[in-house]
Amino acid sequence: MGKPQRRKKMHFGDTHLQRRWRTRSRKRDLDLIDEDLKTKSEELINQNVDLDKPGFAQFYCIHCAKYFVDDHSIQAHYRTKVHKRRMKALELEPYTIEESERAAGHGTYAKPIKRKIETQPSKEEFASGKRMKLEVVPEKDEAKMEN
Repeated sequence: MGKPQRRKKMHFGDTHLQRRWRTRSRKRDLDLIDEDLKTKSEELINQNVDLDKPGFAQFYCIHCAKYFVDDHSIQAHYRTKVHKRRMKALELEPYTIEESERAAGHGTYAKPIKRKIETQPSKEEFASGKRMKLEVVPEKDEAKMEN
């Protein structure tokens, strides 16, 4: 006797269709997050209470663009691989239109700037005066960071 047929997965092998269905779980792009870090990081850390968002919009990770339920879960998130990968990706300055034009031959190539980014402060640290820093890493220190 044969075994029962296994249910086939929806759109198996059609990667272009799989990507289209995954728009629900799409996160903010790095260039948008970088803009948030430069301009409105203080507003995003101290948001007004919004009953529709998780944790009433009081626990927001700017680097990952995610809301969390409580302080314990956001502190645990800071130790995860997902957050550390996002921090590593934000170290390089995001790709811009000017850079794409330079790559096409309209101008001279400039190496992307490396930066040093720290995890955002907690609510208590922010209230005591600690702020996030975006520091540009000099060329000499760049070799030390890679090691």
